[in-house]
Amino acid sequence: MRVLSVLLGSAMVLGVAGIASADDTRIHMIQCGDNTGGGVAIRDRLIAEWEAENAGYEVDIEYVPWGQCQEKSTTLASAGNPPALSYMGSRTLKQLAQNDLIVPIDMTDADKATYAPPVLGTVTANGQVWGAPTAFSTKALFWNKDLFAAAGLDPETPPKTWDEMYEFAKAIKDNTDADGFGLAAASFDNTMHQFLNYVYTNGGAVIDDAGEIVFNSENNVQALEFYGRMAEVSQPGPVAYDRAKLRPLFVESKIGMFISGPWERNLVNDVNWGVAPIPVGPMGQPGTLLITDSLAVFKNSGVEEQAVSLVKWLTGPDNQLEFEIAAGLTPLRDLPGVQALRDEDPTWTAFLDAIPTGGPEPFVTDYVGLQDTINEAVQGVVLGEMDAAEAVEMAAEQLEEFK
Repeated sequence: MRVLSVLLGSAMVLGVAGIASADDTRIHMIQCGDNTGGGVAIRDRLIAEWEAENAGYEVDIEYVPWGQCQEKSTTLASAGNPPALSYMGSRTLKQLAQNDLIVPIDMTDADKATYAPPVLGTVTANGQVWGAPTAFSTKALFWNKDLFAAAGLDPETPPKTWDEMYEFAKAIKDNTDADGFGLAAASFDNTMHQFLNYVYTNGGAVIDDAGEIVFNSENNVQALEFYGRMAEVSQPGPVAYDRAKLRPLFVESKIGMFISGPWERNLVNDVNWGVAPIPVGPMGQPGTLLITDSLAVFKNSGVEEQAVSLVKWLTGPDNQLEFEIAAGLTPLRDLPGVQALRDEDPTWTAFLDAIPTGGPEPFVTDYVGLQDTINEAVQGVVLGEMDAAEAVEMAAEQLEEFK
Protein backbone atom coordinates (compact mmCIF):
# COMPACT_ATOMS: atom_id res chain seq x y z
CA MET A 1 0.00 0.00 0.00
CA ARG A 2 1.26 3.47 -0.89
CA VAL A 3 0.01 6.93 0.09
CA LEU A 4 0.07 9.20 -2.95
CA SER A 5 -0.61 12.43 -1.10
CA VAL A 6 -1.45 13.08 2.50
CA LEU A 7 -3.33 16.24 1.64
CA LEU A 8 -3.80 17.87 -1.77
CA GLY A 9 -4.29 21.58 -2.24
CA SER A 10 -7.33 22.95 -4.00
CA ALA A 11 -5.29 23.80 -7.08
CA MET A 12 -4.85 20.12 -7.97
CA VAL A 13 -8.00 19.17 -9.83
CA LEU A 14 -7.21 16.38 -12.28
CA GLY A 15 -5.04 14.22 -10.02
CA VAL A 16 -2.09 11.95 -10.72
CA ALA A 17 -1.59 11.16 -14.38
CA GLY A 18 -1.45 7.55 -15.42
CA ILE A 19 -3.08 6.07 -12.34
CA ALA A 20 -5.18 2.97 -12.87
CA SER A 21 -4.77 2.53 -16.60
CA ALA A 22 -6.23 -0.59 -18.13
CA ASP A 23 -2.95 -2.55 -17.90
CA ASP A 24 -2.09 -1.31 -14.40
CA THR A 25 -2.10 -3.33 -11.21
CA ARG A 26 -2.27 -0.32 -8.95
CA ILE A 27 -5.60 0.48 -7.31
CA HIS A 28 -6.10 4.22 -6.95
CA MET A 29 -8.29 4.88 -3.90
CA ILE A 30 -9.48 8.38 -3.04
CA GLN A 31 -10.21 8.93 0.63
CA CYS A 32 -11.79 12.09 2.02
CA GLY A 33 -9.92 13.89 4.79
CA ASP A 34 -6.43 13.00 5.94
CA ASN A 35 -4.53 10.06 7.36
CA THR A 36 -5.40 10.75 10.97
CA GLY A 37 -8.26 9.48 13.12
CA GLY A 38 -9.07 6.41 15.10
CA GLY A 39 -10.01 4.18 12.16
CA VAL A 40 -7.02 4.85 9.90
CA ALA A 41 -4.73 2.20 11.40
CA ILE A 42 -7.51 -0.40 11.13
CA ARG A 43 -8.19 0.43 7.49
CA ASP A 44 -4.49 0.40 6.61
CA ARG A 45 -4.07 -3.02 8.20
CA LEU A 46 -7.10 -4.38 6.33
CA ILE A 47 -5.74 -3.06 3.04
CA ALA A 48 -2.37 -4.70 3.72
CA GLU A 49 -4.16 -7.99 4.40
CA TRP A 50 -6.06 -7.70 1.12
CA GLU A 51 -2.82 -6.95 -0.77
CA ALA A 52 -1.24 -10.07 0.75
CA GLU A 53 -4.11 -12.16 -0.62
CA ASN A 54 -4.05 -10.45 -4.05
CA ALA A 55 -0.44 -10.68 -5.13
CA GLY A 56 0.66 -8.13 -7.72
CA TYR A 57 -1.94 -5.49 -6.77
CA GLU A 58 -1.03 -2.45 -4.72
CA VAL A 59 -3.48 0.06 -3.24
CA ASP A 60 -2.48 3.71 -3.60
CA ILE A 61 -4.47 5.88 -1.18
CA GLU A 62 -4.84 9.52 -2.08
CA TYR A 63 -6.14 11.80 0.67
CA VAL A 64 -8.14 14.79 -0.52
CA PRO A 65 -9.74 17.46 1.72
CA TRP A 66 -13.42 16.96 2.48
CA GLY A 67 -14.57 19.98 0.51
CA GLN A 68 -12.91 18.76 -2.68
CA CYS A 69 -12.73 14.99 -2.60
CA GLN A 70 -16.09 13.98 -4.06
CA GLU A 71 -15.82 16.61 -6.78
CA LYS A 72 -12.33 15.41 -7.64
CA SER A 73 -13.43 11.79 -8.00
CA THR A 74 -16.28 12.81 -10.29
CA THR A 75 -14.04 15.12 -12.32
CA LEU A 76 -11.46 12.39 -12.85
CA ALA A 77 -14.13 9.92 -13.92
CA SER A 78 -15.77 12.38 -16.31
CA ALA A 79 -12.35 13.09 -17.86
CA GLY A 80 -11.74 9.38 -18.50
CA ASN A 81 -9.10 8.97 -15.79
CA PRO A 82 -11.18 7.55 -12.91
CA PRO A 83 -9.95 6.36 -9.56
CA ALA A 84 -10.57 2.68 -8.97
CA LEU A 85 -12.67 3.46 -5.92
CA SER A 86 -13.56 6.47 -3.85
CA TYR A 87 -15.25 7.54 -0.65
CA MET A 88 -18.54 9.18 -1.71
CA GLY A 89 -21.67 10.43 -0.01
CA SER A 90 -24.32 7.84 -0.85
CA ARG A 91 -26.59 10.67 -2.01
CA THR A 92 -24.31 11.03 -5.08
CA LEU A 93 -24.54 7.41 -6.21
CA LYS A 94 -27.74 7.51 -8.25
CA GLN A 95 -26.47 10.43 -10.33
CA LEU A 96 -23.11 8.69 -10.85
CA ALA A 97 -24.91 5.51 -11.90
CA GLN A 98 -27.19 7.39 -14.29
CA ASN A 99 -24.11 8.91 -15.91
CA ASP A 100 -22.54 5.45 -16.24
CA LEU A 101 -19.53 6.35 -14.11
CA ILE A 102 -19.71 3.62 -11.45
CA VAL A 103 -20.37 -0.11 -11.38
CA PRO A 104 -22.90 -1.89 -9.14
CA ILE A 105 -21.72 -3.81 -6.10
CA ASP A 106 -23.13 -7.32 -6.35
CA MET A 107 -24.50 -8.46 -3.00
CA THR A 108 -26.02 -11.81 -2.20
CA ASP A 109 -29.25 -12.03 -0.25
CA ALA A 110 -27.14 -13.05 2.74
CA ASP A 111 -24.99 -9.92 2.31
CA LYS A 112 -28.08 -7.70 2.14
CA ALA A 113 -29.61 -9.35 5.18
CA THR A 114 -26.76 -8.07 7.35
CA TYR A 115 -28.09 -4.51 6.95
CA ALA A 116 -31.34 -3.05 8.25
CA PRO A 117 -33.50 -2.44 5.13
CA PRO A 118 -33.50 1.35 5.57
CA VAL A 119 -29.69 1.36 5.57
CA LEU A 120 -29.55 -0.67 2.37
CA GLY A 121 -32.06 1.78 0.91
CA THR A 122 -29.45 4.54 1.07
CA VAL A 123 -27.40 2.84 -1.68
CA THR A 124 -30.04 1.01 -3.76
CA ALA A 125 -31.68 2.22 -6.97
CA ASN A 126 -33.45 0.30 -9.73
CA GLY A 127 -32.84 -2.95 -7.91
CA GLN A 128 -29.05 -2.56 -7.82
CA VAL A 129 -26.63 -1.62 -5.05
CA TRP A 130 -24.30 1.18 -6.17
CA GLY A 131 -21.97 1.52 -3.20
CA ALA A 132 -20.91 -0.26 -0.04
CA PRO A 133 -21.80 1.71 3.10
CA THR A 134 -18.69 2.58 5.08
CA ALA A 135 -19.76 5.38 7.43
CA PHE A 136 -23.14 5.92 9.03
CA SER A 137 -24.92 8.44 11.20
CA THR A 138 -28.23 8.63 12.99
CA LYS A 139 -29.64 11.49 15.07
CA ALA A 140 -31.08 11.98 18.55
CA LEU A 141 -32.19 14.78 20.89
CA PHE A 142 -29.66 16.29 23.29
CA TRP A 143 -31.03 18.17 26.30
CA ASN A 144 -29.47 20.33 29.03
CA LYS A 145 -30.56 18.91 32.37
CA ASP A 146 -29.63 22.05 34.33
CA LEU A 147 -31.77 24.26 32.07
CA PHE A 148 -34.63 21.79 32.42
CA ALA A 149 -34.40 22.07 36.20
CA ALA A 150 -34.17 25.87 36.07
CA ALA A 151 -37.33 25.95 33.92
CA GLY A 152 -39.25 23.78 36.40
CA LEU A 153 -39.01 20.64 34.24
CA ASP A 154 -37.91 17.19 35.37
CA PRO A 155 -34.24 17.12 34.34
CA GLU A 156 -34.31 13.35 33.84
CA THR A 157 -37.40 13.30 31.59
CA PRO A 158 -36.90 14.41 27.99
CA PRO A 159 -39.83 15.12 25.66
CA LYS A 160 -41.27 12.16 23.80
CA THR A 161 -43.65 13.95 21.41
CA TRP A 162 -43.49 17.10 19.30
CA ASP A 163 -46.02 18.83 21.52
CA GLU A 164 -43.94 18.07 24.60
CA MET A 165 -40.78 19.28 22.87
CA TYR A 166 -42.45 22.61 22.05
CA GLU A 167 -43.86 23.00 25.57
CA PHE A 168 -40.53 22.12 27.20
CA ALA A 169 -38.71 24.56 24.91
CA LYS A 170 -41.25 27.27 25.69
CA ALA A 171 -40.80 26.69 29.44
CA ILE A 172 -37.04 27.15 29.06
CA LYS A 173 -37.45 30.30 26.96
CA ASP A 174 -40.03 31.77 29.36
CA ASN A 175 -38.30 30.90 32.64
CA THR A 176 -34.55 31.10 31.98
CA ASP A 177 -32.11 33.31 30.11
CA ALA A 178 -31.73 30.62 27.44
CA ASP A 179 -33.68 29.81 24.30
CA GLY A 180 -35.57 26.56 24.31
CA PHE A 181 -34.29 24.89 21.18
CA GLY A 182 -31.59 25.06 18.52
CA LEU A 183 -33.09 25.19 15.02
CA ALA A 184 -31.08 24.90 11.79
CA ALA A 185 -32.49 26.77 8.78
CA ALA A 186 -29.42 27.99 6.87
CA SER A 187 -28.93 27.32 3.15
CA PHE A 188 -26.88 24.20 3.83
CA ASP A 189 -27.31 20.46 3.36
CA ASN A 190 -27.86 19.71 7.02
CA THR A 191 -30.92 21.98 7.14
CA MET A 192 -32.61 19.50 4.83
CA HIS A 193 -31.20 16.70 6.97
CA GLN A 194 -32.59 18.24 10.14
CA PHE A 195 -36.02 18.68 8.57
CA LEU A 196 -36.07 15.08 7.34
CA ASN A 197 -35.79 13.91 10.95
CA TYR A 198 -39.26 15.45 11.44
CA VAL A 199 -40.53 13.89 8.21
CA TYR A 200 -39.46 10.43 9.36
CA THR A 201 -40.80 10.80 12.90
CA ASN A 202 -44.21 11.69 11.47
CA GLY A 203 -44.57 8.81 9.03
CA GLY A 204 -43.66 10.90 5.98
CA ALA A 205 -41.32 10.34 3.04
CA VAL A 206 -39.85 12.15 0.05
CA ILE A 207 -39.69 9.26 -2.42
CA ASP A 208 -41.45 5.89 -2.17
CA ASP A 209 -40.02 2.45 -2.96
CA ALA A 210 -41.18 2.77 -6.56
CA GLY A 211 -39.17 5.96 -7.03
CA GLU A 212 -42.20 8.26 -7.03
CA ILE A 213 -42.23 11.63 -5.27
CA VAL A 214 -44.60 11.46 -2.29
CA PHE A 215 -43.52 14.67 -0.59
CA ASN A 216 -46.94 16.32 -0.86
CA SER A 217 -48.57 14.55 2.09
CA GLU A 218 -50.35 15.55 5.27
CA ASN A 219 -47.47 13.98 7.21
CA ASN A 220 -45.00 16.39 5.64
CA VAL A 221 -47.28 19.40 5.93
CA GLN A 222 -47.48 18.72 9.67
CA ALA A 223 -43.70 18.27 9.83
CA LEU A 224 -42.99 21.58 8.11
CA GLU A 225 -45.65 23.41 10.08
CA PHE A 226 -44.10 22.15 13.32
CA TYR A 227 -40.59 23.06 12.15
CA GLY A 228 -41.80 26.61 11.67
CA ARG A 229 -43.51 26.56 15.06
CA MET A 230 -40.24 25.60 16.75
CA ALA A 231 -38.75 28.85 15.46
CA GLU A 232 -40.92 30.60 18.06
CA VAL A 233 -38.91 28.98 20.88
CA SER A 234 -35.50 28.69 19.21
CA GLN A 235 -32.50 30.97 19.03
CA PRO A 236 -33.10 34.25 17.12
CA GLY A 237 -32.49 34.15 13.37
CA PRO A 238 -32.39 30.39 12.69
CA VAL A 239 -31.76 31.00 8.96
CA ALA A 240 -28.22 32.03 9.97
CA TYR A 241 -27.55 28.66 11.63
CA ASP A 242 -26.54 25.30 10.25
CA ARG A 243 -26.39 22.32 12.60
CA ALA A 244 -22.71 22.78 13.52
CA LYS A 245 -23.38 26.32 14.77
CA LEU A 246 -25.88 24.98 17.31
CA ARG A 247 -23.29 23.11 19.34
CA PRO A 248 -21.57 26.24 20.72
CA LEU A 249 -24.98 27.53 21.83
CA PHE A 250 -25.66 24.25 23.62
CA VAL A 251 -22.20 24.13 25.23
CA GLU A 252 -22.67 27.70 26.50
CA SER A 253 -26.17 26.83 27.86
CA LYS A 254 -27.80 29.29 25.48
CA ILE A 255 -30.23 26.67 24.15
CA GLY A 256 -31.92 23.85 26.04
CA MET A 257 -32.15 21.22 23.29
CA PHE A 258 -30.90 20.38 19.82
CA ILE A 259 -30.89 17.41 17.45
CA SER A 260 -27.58 16.01 16.22
CA GLY A 261 -25.42 12.91 15.81
CA PRO A 262 -23.39 10.68 18.12
CA TRP A 263 -20.20 12.69 17.67
CA GLU A 264 -21.69 15.38 19.92
CA ARG A 265 -21.34 13.02 22.90
CA ASN A 266 -17.62 13.78 22.93
CA LEU A 267 -18.02 17.52 22.28
CA VAL A 268 -20.61 18.76 24.78
CA ASN A 269 -19.11 17.46 27.99
CA ASP A 270 -19.06 20.88 29.68
CA VAL A 271 -22.86 20.52 29.91
CA ASN A 272 -24.91 18.30 32.21
CA TRP A 273 -26.57 16.64 29.23
CA GLY A 274 -28.77 13.72 28.32
CA VAL A 275 -29.62 12.18 24.96
CA ALA A 276 -32.90 10.57 23.91
CA PRO A 277 -34.78 9.48 20.77
CA ILE A 278 -36.12 12.28 18.57
CA PRO A 279 -39.68 13.11 19.72
CA VAL A 280 -42.43 11.79 17.46
CA GLY A 281 -45.15 13.60 15.58
CA PRO A 282 -48.90 12.89 15.70
CA MET A 283 -48.79 10.57 12.67
CA GLY A 284 -45.45 8.93 13.35
CA GLN A 285 -43.26 6.61 15.36
CA PRO A 286 -39.63 6.74 16.55
CA GLY A 287 -37.24 7.30 13.68
CA THR A 288 -34.33 9.26 12.31
CA LEU A 289 -32.71 10.24 9.04
CA LEU A 290 -30.19 7.58 8.06
CA ILE A 291 -27.14 8.97 6.28
CA THR A 292 -24.42 6.78 4.83
CA ASP A 293 -21.19 7.44 3.03
CA SER A 294 -20.03 4.67 0.74
CA LEU A 295 -17.12 3.24 -1.17
CA ALA A 296 -17.98 3.47 -4.86
CA VAL A 297 -16.17 1.59 -7.65
CA PHE A 298 -15.65 3.61 -10.82
CA LYS A 299 -15.88 2.33 -14.38
CA ASN A 300 -12.94 2.11 -16.79
CA SER A 301 -10.15 1.95 -14.23
CA GLY A 302 -9.02 -1.40 -15.59
CA VAL A 303 -9.16 -2.93 -12.12
CA GLU A 304 -12.89 -2.90 -11.41
CA GLU A 305 -13.02 -6.54 -10.33
CA GLN A 306 -10.20 -6.07 -7.85
CA ALA A 307 -11.67 -2.80 -6.58
CA VAL A 308 -15.01 -4.50 -5.86
CA SER A 309 -13.13 -7.27 -4.03
CA LEU A 310 -11.31 -4.67 -1.91
CA VAL A 311 -14.54 -2.81 -1.14
CA LYS A 312 -16.25 -6.00 0.00
CA TRP A 313 -13.28 -6.87 2.21
CA LEU A 314 -13.15 -3.45 3.86
CA THR A 315 -16.90 -3.31 4.50
CA GLY A 316 -17.47 -6.93 5.47
CA PRO A 317 -19.37 -7.25 8.78
CA ASP A 318 -16.48 -7.98 11.15
CA ASN A 319 -13.98 -5.67 9.46
CA GLN A 320 -16.49 -2.83 9.24
CA LEU A 321 -17.43 -3.10 12.92
CA GLU A 322 -13.78 -3.03 13.98
CA PHE A 323 -13.29 0.12 11.91
CA GLU A 324 -16.46 1.74 13.30
CA ILE A 325 -15.52 1.13 16.90
CA ALA A 326 -12.06 2.62 16.33
CA ALA A 327 -13.47 5.61 14.41
CA GLY A 328 -16.42 6.29 16.77
CA LEU A 329 -19.06 5.78 14.06
CA THR A 330 -22.60 4.44 14.47
CA PRO A 331 -22.43 0.70 13.64
CA LEU A 332 -24.02 -0.18 10.31
CA ARG A 333 -25.08 -3.66 11.36
CA ASP A 334 -26.61 -5.13 14.50
CA LEU A 335 -23.77 -7.52 15.35
CA PRO A 336 -22.97 -9.04 18.76
CA GLY A 337 -20.26 -6.42 19.29
CA VAL A 338 -22.88 -3.67 19.15
CA GLN A 339 -24.46 -4.87 22.37
CA ALA A 340 -21.09 -4.47 24.05
CA LEU A 341 -21.11 -0.83 22.92
CA ARG A 342 -24.52 -0.33 24.52
CA ASP A 343 -23.41 -1.97 27.74
CA GLU A 344 -20.27 0.11 27.94
CA ASP A 345 -21.97 3.39 27.02
CA PRO A 346 -25.80 3.53 27.23
CA THR A 347 -25.85 6.89 25.41
CA TRP A 348 -25.50 4.87 22.19
CA THR A 349 -29.01 3.47 22.69
CA ALA A 350 -30.90 6.48 21.30
CA PHE A 351 -28.84 6.38 18.10
CA LEU A 352 -29.17 2.63 17.58
CA ASP A 353 -32.81 1.98 18.46
CA ALA A 354 -34.16 4.30 15.76
CA ILE A 355 -32.41 2.50 12.87
CA PRO A 356 -35.12 -0.08 12.00
CA THR A 357 -37.77 2.63 11.58
CA GLY A 358 -35.48 5.33 10.19
CA GLY A 359 -35.66 6.70 6.68
CA PRO A 360 -32.92 6.98 4.04
CA GLU A 361 -31.44 10.12 2.60
CA PRO A 362 -33.48 10.54 -0.61
CA PHE A 363 -31.80 8.83 -3.57
CA VAL A 364 -32.15 11.19 -6.54
CA THR A 365 -30.37 12.18 -9.74
CA ASP A 366 -29.84 15.81 -8.68
CA TYR A 367 -29.03 15.98 -5.01
CA VAL A 368 -28.26 19.71 -5.01
CA GLY A 369 -31.63 20.42 -6.59
CA LEU A 370 -33.35 18.29 -3.94
CA GLN A 371 -31.49 20.05 -1.15
CA ASP A 372 -32.18 23.56 -2.45
CA THR A 373 -35.87 22.84 -3.00
CA ILE A 374 -36.46 21.49 0.50
CA ASN A 375 -34.35 24.21 2.12
CA GLU A 376 -36.36 26.92 0.33
CA ALA A 377 -39.58 25.38 1.67
CA VAL A 378 -38.14 25.27 5.20
CA GLN A 379 -36.91 28.85 5.06
CA GLY A 380 -40.17 30.10 3.61
CA VAL A 381 -42.11 28.69 6.55
CA VAL A 382 -39.55 29.63 9.22
CA LEU A 383 -39.53 33.23 7.94
CA GLY A 384 -43.34 33.33 7.76
CA GLU A 385 -43.33 33.95 4.01
CA MET A 386 -45.65 31.03 3.18
CA ASP A 387 -47.70 28.43 4.98
CA ALA A 388 -46.63 24.83 5.25
CA ALA A 389 -49.23 23.36 2.88
CA GLU A 390 -48.30 25.80 0.12
CA ALA A 391 -44.57 25.23 0.65
CA VAL A 392 -44.91 21.44 0.56
CA GLU A 393 -47.05 21.50 -2.59
CA MET A 394 -44.60 23.77 -4.43
CA ALA A 395 -41.61 21.69 -3.32
CA ALA A 396 -43.27 18.45 -4.42
CA GLU A 397 -43.78 19.82 -7.93
CA GLN A 398 -40.14 20.87 -8.18
CA LEU A 399 -38.87 17.55 -6.82
CA GLU A 400 -40.39 15.73 -9.79
CA GLU A 401 -37.43 17.04 -11.81
CA PHE A 402 -34.85 15.29 -9.61
CA LYS A 403 -36.16 11.76 -9.05
